[in-house]
Amino acid sequence: MGNQLFQQARESVTYAHSVANGSVQGDKYEAIVKAKNALSSAFANSTDAERAQLREFQQTIDSI
Repeated sequence: MGNQLFQQARESVTYAHSVANGSVQGDKYEAIVKAKNALSSAFANSTDAERAQLREFQQTIDSI
């Protein structure tokens, strides 16, 4: 089944990145806040490998 929180974090970061680069219309600030919250929730319930990917997602959000 996979880690649902991890999947939500990945989708939120992808969406925020798409909004930031203009390929999708949306509220950039709201998308970033949602992604940060999803990352925070996912981090506590993830494996070490997932945490490594979550750190990369966090870097993506930080660079927006």
